[in-house]
Amino acid sequence: MTADTLPAPAADARGALERRFIIPEGIDLRLQLGSAGERAAAFLLDLAIIAAALIGLTILAISAVGAMGLRGDGAEMAQMIWILGAFLLRSGYFIAFELTPRAATPGKRMMGLRVAARDGGRLGGEAIFVRNALREIEVFLPLTFLAASAAVGDPVDRTLVLLGLIWSGVFLLFPLFNRDRLRVGDFVAGTWVVKAPKRSLAIDLAEDARERLARFDFTADQAGAYGVRELQVLEDVLRRRDKRILAAVADRIRVKIAWRPGAEETDTDFLTAYYAALRARLENRLLFGHRRRDKFDKV
Repeated sequence: MTADTLPAPAADARGALERRFIIPEGIDLRLQLGSAGERAAAFLLDLAIIAAALIGLTILAISAVGAMGLRGDGAEMAQMIWILGAFLLRSGYFIAFELTPRAATPGKRMMGLRVAARDGGRLGGEAIFVRNALREIEVFLPLTFLAASAAVGDPVDRTLVLLGLIWSGVFLLFPLFNRDRLRVGDFVAGTWVVKAPKRSLAIDLAEDARERLARFDFTADQAGAYGVRELQVLEDVLRRRDKRILAAVADRIRVKIAWRPGAEETDTDFLTAYYAALRARLENRLLFGHRRRDKFDKV
């Protein structure tokens, strides 16, 4: 699925930055970008989780060294393993969580944020790897310089550390100087961090879908015309309850699946029923190991 994003920001009543996000089905969804404060808070929460894991890893390493009675080369080997484990945890933490369907670390989820592709397409593993690999330069390198500055005593070395810290700080503060709040990693990877607030499923969408579906007779081909991505968009459309958007989406789906509306059929009834049919179809296919990501996926 592709999207048309317009660069000019628009502020809502709470001052949140928005971007127009127009998908081929004709839906104009406005994405709210995560603020610098929200992103910083999410990152600090993730750092706290990583620090807790590192403390656990440290206790485990000390216990292993003590239990095995390692000295000299053995202790150095254990230390190297700890350093390697810490690096893998620090790097793999963000990649592993952002590769999930929610595309968010625990910190981002707590702050109601997620990572998305700026072009509206799929968020691929390559983009996630790039944005997180560059975090080493943007964040962890400055932290390393700070730690080094406390350890060195040579004035020349301190000057080099200060220059390195200033250079790395440019990357660290980069989101504050661009209107899309992009990190360097986001800029290179073609991603951005958007708001994904937690919402409870509307009552008629959760409870009345089966009842409404009983009044519609969708064929297997009609119910399977779309994929998971379109299902998520349709769910968002039903939650918004915008009559103009509901009508536009209903018309496009009817054309695509060659559906003739009944005399008393409303757009809400049709879309809610189709949502239930599409979801049931996708879940049924998933039981057999087939996951259709979007309407272009022929699997």
